[in-house]
Amino acid sequence: MNSLTNLPEWKAIKSHWQTLSKRHMRELFAEDPGRFRRMSTEAAGLFVDYSKNPVTGETLSLLLDLARAVQLPEWRDRMFSGEHINNTEDRAVLHVALRNRSSRPITTDGADVMPGINTVLAQMEAFTHALRSGEWKGYTGNQITDVVNIGIGGSNLGPLMVAEALRHYQSAGLRVHFVSNVDGTHLTETLKPLNPETTLFIIASKTFTTQETLANAHAARDWCLASMPDDAAIARHFVAVSTNAEKVEAFGIDPQNMFIFWDWVGGRYSLWSSIGLPIALAIGMANFYELLAGAHEMDEHFRSAPLAENIPVILGMLGVYNHNFNGIKTHAILPYDQYLRYLPDYLQQADMESNGKGVTRDGLPVDYSTGPVIWGAAGTDGQHAFYQLIHQGTQVISSDFIAPVHSHNELSDQHEKLLANFFAQTEALMKGRTREEAEAELRTQGLGDEARQALLPHKVFPGNRPTNSILIDKLTPRRLGALIALYEHKIFVQGVVWGVNSYDQWGVELGKQLAGVILKELEGDARPELHDASTSGLVAHFKALRGKPAAE
Repeated sequence: MNSLTNLPEWKAIKSHWQTLSKRHMRELFAEDPGRFRRMSTEAAGLFVDYSKNPVTGETLSLLLDLARAVQLPEWRDRMFSGEHINNTEDRAVLHVALRNRSSRPITTDGADVMPGINTVLAQMEAFTHALRSGEWKGYTGNQITDVVNIGIGGSNLGPLMVAEALRHYQSAGLRVHFVSNVDGTHLTETLKPLNPETTLFIIASKTFTTQETLANAHAARDWCLASMPDDAAIARHFVAVSTNAEKVEAFGIDPQNMFIFWDWVGGRYSLWSSIGLPIALAIGMANFYELLAGAHEMDEHFRSAPLAENIPVILGMLGVYNHNFNGIKTHAILPYDQYLRYLPDYLQQADMESNGKGVTRDGLPVDYSTGPVIWGAAGTDGQHAFYQLIHQGTQVISSDFIAPVHSHNELSDQHEKLLANFFAQTEALMKGRTREEAEAELRTQGLGDEARQALLPHKVFPGNRPTNSILIDKLTPRRLGALIALYEHKIFVQGVVWGVNSYDQWGVELGKQLAGVILKELEGDARPELHDASTSGLVAHFKALRGKPAAE
């Protein structure tokens, strides 16, 4: 494979950037009155303005040339057709099939996956109706009032983010909670206000062997049995999302209450599958179907829209441009909606676990940067926390600003105040404030020359900070589905450009393996392995403070 940086299309962008980098976005806007119109677009209910990036029409043309050079359309088609594009695990990547509301056949390994998907959706729908209607009763005959989802990673972050984002649609009679951390505090504090007789647990683990999830699951089982000392109670208060029927049944869960998913569903792309059961229980199956429909709408846009009008392609290629040519290493997700406060956490996993890779899909070391650091928080809280660094810090940070036009909670003029901040921040980040503008403002304040000159450098803002603005008419299940799918496909686009496999996560595995070794040492059941001096010293210190003798 020819190195990405040796491609003529890459070199053309590099040369173009060396010229364009000397210009400020203020100039680009001043020269081109139609810039906003040409650099904004809409699909699946999302309006995207990308005009506040340091690019021109020529830049975008060059970026699309690069997309074609790395065969982005072909890779996209291979994913949708069920090819094993996850080459290190020899698997298809078919989260798009999970929300294929057209039920158009999608095949992998010669079989159409849609009948199996629709069967699981029907199972989810029946269970959701039974629980929300009160037909499903706990062991003592009481109606379930609380659901606790126990999972980790994609089995937690996706459902948690969506359930919170769509809290407006939740039923008052059924509360959904999420436990992920193996720290016992997480489970203990979650269970404190709950009643075992009215609580249902969802254990989400594909293999039913995930250490953190199973530790919490067994603790939850003990909590239930302390109140209802009959193993038969487990079948009424636990269900599983897994593929390991044997281990699920051994735990005490009725295999009929096991919801399956498939090895072509990556954890961070799994909320559309039975992993989304807590979402369906929280908002109802009709709204869950709307979530899928919105994602499918974005899938169809990504699959069929020309590259120059394709939102995931545009945002993905702009991300490559800012990261690899503009030297921007971190990207902030800034939702101006309290319901979306977990979106930065969710996208942090989706992006960094997907494209945080140092070798190509062929196993060759990369000689360019991949995988920006993703972070963020809900506005306007972030404005009073870290925006100072974005505006005047020494490192340039790109940002996505996301907001609904209409709020579910219109209190007086608060939504207008929220959106005034939204629009003002992107303007300020683009324009900045020149020395002349700052001095003119200080003069109006009546400051003397000496005081004015002392304060002047602190009032200058460089601007030229890239932002994208995404406006949603209203945060509904359908629009949220489209938004999540947009980011999934953006991640895919960047993975294709960088030549990495966005669907494995081998870097996660080493820590798990070493944790298993060290756990046995902490429990005193194994002789200590040969660790580095720091790790051995920390383990010994921990054991001493716990009153455990050092191993021979």
